Amino acid sequence: MSGQAATAADASLALEAWRTGSRLCECASCGRFQRLPSLLPGQSARCIRCEAVLRRARIDPLGRALALNLAALSLFAVACLMTLMTVSTAGMVRHASLFSGPVDMGRSGLWELTIVVMFTTVIAPVAKLLSMVYVLGGLRLRRPPRHIRRVYAWVEHLRPWSMVEVFLLGVLVAYTKLIDLVHIDIGVAFYALVLLMLTMIAAEALLDRQAVWEEMERRGVPHRDIDHVATAVSRPEDGAVSCHTCGLVSHPHHHDDHCPRCGSVVHARKPSAVPRAWALLIAAAILYVPANVYPVLSFIQLGSGQPSTILGGVVELLDSGMWPLAALVFFASVAVPMLKVLGLAILLLATQLGWRQRLRDRTRLYFVVNAIGRWSMIDIFMETILVALVRFGAVVSIEPGMGAIAFCGVVILTMLAAEGFDPRLMWDAAGENEHMRAEPG
Repeated sequence: MSGQAATAADASLALEAWRTGSRLCECASCGRFQRLPSLLPGQSARCIRCEAVLRRARIDPLGRALALNLAALSLFAVACLMTLMTVSTAGMVRHASLFSGPVDMGRSGLWELTIVVMFTTVIAPVAKLLSMVYVLGGLRLRRPPRHIRRVYAWVEHLRPWSMVEVFLLGVLVAYTKLIDLVHIDIGVAFYALVLLMLTMIAAEALLDRQAVWEEMERRGVPHRDIDHVATAVSRPEDGAVSCHTCGLVSHPHHHDDHCPRCGSVVHARKPSAVPRAWALLIAAAILYVPANVYPVLSFIQLGSGQPSTILGGVVELLDSGMWPLAALVFFASVAVPMLKVLGLAILLLATQLGWRQRLRDRTRLYFVVNAIGRWSMIDIFMETILVALVRFGAVVSIEPGMGAIAFCGVVILTMLAAEGFDPRLMWDAAGENEHMRAEPG
């Protein structure tokens, strides 16, 4: 009788889920399974345990996002083709474009910085915009290409490495450093980058990611057939897991450990998240020492060099009376990397020791640490602009230093460590998710 009652309850639950349009979802912050109701445009849903945002519904999320991404691509073309800045002194003139800095970095022997700067300022943003246009445009076709699910999955991986707004702030810092030394003219590319940044922010804000996946379901794009009835009655203890890429809750043993919607390999938690994060974090902490000891650039005037470290650059801004800018550079280039290393170390220790205190606060700390790490690239981008603009032969020039490579390594390693960590492990270790019996990490 109890089995028949459970079957009837499951059938009733499945019927209710179908009628209301609700979906089972797992909170990516704490691992709590809950039913996400169908939302009206403008509404949002939060986790009932940690209050993280589960979804924000938008008005026409696909059409507006497509228009804004197309506009962003047009602005990016202008930014790539036009001049960013022009400096002149003693009758000599230098022009800088979006590509000048990375090219000059390579000529100075720091090809590692050339790769990183080109990827974060050009390749990743353009690939992200092209992927979004391809996916959103493909969904408007009568028969959308089935591979757009994989293209859209790439967007999630490209998102943190697209740093147009960080680069723009680095350009502003370089401008304030040079304004008293040389004559500077702002080029068309700078204004295009400002509009590009605003357009990309608007495109992200108006996009409903789940709406894109749901539209793919409606148009028959998914990797396999999705059994929403089975999902509606599934429970965490029955082996239900959510996809890290698209968020769909499913049973992996039904489809060879691949998500039926996007085709990604599914795991209950990110594999080896704790040891991988520790390894990356320790490597970043080691690089943090040479990043602050070795000069990041050298100011060479009439054959005499004057090396400058990160802290030295902050002191120069203070001596020039630029207190707000000095505070910004100190926070982004000195405080943020240090706080990120310490913050991640606390989260990893808390997870391994199974601390139960302040889980919500630690979860918020993780997302803050994950979000602010990319802003430490301001110093690298500023140096890129300075190297491109200040090259006047024996009169005056700026050369990059080895400290820049170490500092760039710190930023990348801490970003990878944060991306690789799974905040749900903190809740698992504290015993809040009963369906997760395995040890964290």
